[in-house]
Amino acid sequence: MERRIAIGLTEDEVLVLFEWLHRINESPQIAFEDQAEQRAAWDLEAMLESANPALFAGDYRERLQAARDRVRDTEG
Repeated sequence: MERRIAIGLTEDEVLVLFEWLHRINESPQIAFEDQAEQRAAWDLEAMLESANPALFAGDYRERLQAARDRVRDTEG
């Protein structure tokens, strides 16, 4: 059995990463070097989706923008 690795993410990071992975996985322009990379991206997107109840909220876009604002580096 393969060893599992746990990674801690904030809810904001989950939301931002899910959105990015979703775009990557839907884009025909993204060239994966190996199908295993695509499988890992699909699997990670699915894990983030199941950990993210905000995806089903009516105000998803607003929540996503707020999460991006909180995750983004501050200028300074």
